[in-house]
Amino acid sequence: MSFTLLGSRIACLASYEQTCSKLISHIESKQPVGYITVNNAHTLVEGVLHQDYRTIINNSLLSLADGGSLALMGRLKGAKEMRRIFGPSLMEYILEHGQADSLRHFFFGSTQEILDEMVTVIHQRFPRAVIAGVLSPPFRPFTTEENKEFLRQIRDSRADIIWVSLGAPKQERWIYEVYKELDHGVFIGIGAGFSYLTGRIKHAPLWMKRWALEWIYRLIQEPRRLYKRYLVANTLFILFLFLETIGLLRLSKDSRS
Repeated sequence: MSFTLLGSRIACLASYEQTCSKLISHIESKQPVGYITVNNAHTLVEGVLHQDYRTIINNSLLSLADGGSLALMGRLKGAKEMRRIFGPSLMEYILEHGQADSLRHFFFGSTQEILDEMVTVIHQRFPRAVIAGVLSPPFRPFTTEENKEFLRQIRDSRADIIWVSLGAPKQERWIYEVYKELDHGVFIGIGAGFSYLTGRIKHAPLWMKRWALEWIYRLIQEPRRLYKRYLVANTLFILFLFLETIGLLRLSKDSRS
């Protein structure tokens, strides 16, 4: 089940267990390579402003409600069991529960220092998790030859899940550009997930998560980098939602390619 919000389809999922189960089923059934998007107010606003980005969301295997406001809207629209699926927590859940299935993980993005820290943490917390590879790409647009080499390394790793930490919307655009070049695996754009796993970014207290206030806790940790994004994106999200509710904003419900 899914619902449409600001023209983007959002999957109605009740738990991390259900999400992980769907992912593993897709991998084990040897279906074509796909990708999962992790969505919040910021990505939905991007989808309103840029139809091609909305197309990326709507072509995903699953478009998760990473933001609490999205899960709340889903429940208001009738998905009573729907819950927020926070990207970094999902990654930790899959690392833990994927050990039984020997899932192979490839980590693409961030800095080499953070990747090295993350590998150490994974070995400590999830000792049977299989790290198929890690790669820190340059912080600039990738050339065609670089993309070919990145994909060669991912393909040779035989990874089941390719975690991509380039930040939204860059990571989703890159995934959409290259994912069909592989014959196995699922890409997941995970944003700051690597930094959460290393502990560089702290998880918010449980009560803040319950009330969808984690963005405030994140803003306190990185005010200079995030205040403009949250100020603009959250304001536009509320505005666009109001305009859609009163019928002044109508976006295509099917922007699939």
